[in-house]
Amino acid sequence: MKKLFIICLGVFTSMIALSQDQYFSVSGKIIDEKTKQPMPNASVFCQNTTVGTITNAEGNFSLRLKNGGYDLIISYTGYQTKTQRISSGNPENESMTIEMQEQDKSLTEVVVAGSALVADGWNKYGQFFIENFIGTTPNASQCNIENKDSLKFFFYKKRNKLKVRSAGDVIIANNALGYKIKYQLDSFVYDYTSKISSYTGYPLFEEMKGTPEQQDTWNKNRFSTYIGSRLHFMRSWYDSTLAEEGFILELLDASNRPTELENPYDSQYYSVDSGDAVVNIKGRLRINYVNHVPDRKYLIQNNFPLTTPKQISALDLNEGFTIEENGYFYEQSEVTNMGYWAWKKLAEALPYDYNPE
Repeated sequence: MKKLFIICLGVFTSMIALSQDQYFSVSGKIIDEKTKQPMPNASVFCQNTTVGTITNAEGNFSLRLKNGGYDLIISYTGYQTKTQRISSGNPENESMTIEMQEQDKSLTEVVVAGSALVADGWNKYGQFFIENFIGTTPNASQCNIENKDSLKFFFYKKRNKLKVRSAGDVIIANNALGYKIKYQLDSFVYDYTSKISSYTGYPLFEEMKGTPEQQDTWNKNRFSTYIGSRLHFMRSWYDSTLAEEGFILELLDASNRPTELENPYDSQYYSVDSGDAVVNIKGRLRINYVNHVPDRKYLIQNNFPLTTPKQISALDLNEGFTIEENGYFYEQSEVTNMGYWAWKKLAEALPYDYNPE
């Protein structure tokens, strides 16, 4: 009996060690760049995750994260938001000192009488903003912006552009996936000439609390959103399971003629560096997801045949990119979504710490 207990204890200890190996810690101190004084109550979080905190009286913070890569976001009223890329295995994760710079107040006081500010902005552009920021997917109909008054709309006639900014976090309740999203919206821009929208910002997810029935529905909706998504794709490429997960890749030439990428792990396209997957492809990459048909609403909106058998997305790549264990990749500013993934906007977003299992 004693021997059995020792064996069980050994197995339990091994499980704990394995669990600990799947996480890493990040800690540091936030200070004012000029005075070098600590900054208590600064917001520190990893964007596109459910992980965040505020600094204590000494300006210190600590976070525990699943292995992979993240963008660490630090913000404080009156100071410029700071972004720092972090990843597991970096020895500097637990000893960082981050200096914050004050905002240039002259830049925040540019709005004057007769400017491009639209007085009744929400009434005029609110629905348009929702469709291009949150989306038009079925999940989007279950999303609600809780603080519409924080949004300011600017229209520039000469440039034919709409710009939206927010005085504080935009709070979005996604009742389809069970998340409340605090989105630090840097800016949203829609170009009416090119009909292209773009937005930048820093989302922090918070899981909603609900009944067991609601939790079950949210879990099913999250998984349905995950399969075939860009996050699913990045994790599959990292894990070398693209074919098994249902992804077929094609390289497109200047005339958009496709050539199947028969071996996405060929050394001319793919390599492993310090545990990260490095993709060395430039140009346009088409991704076919064959395990699930496109949403009917997407096909109708884009006048595609309702019998279309697969989800087709594309990435425009200025340079290659690097994928980390959790599906995070960089540099994200060099990658542009097209096709099905471009249709799936904030209403379909999942955090990097989402676990489909």
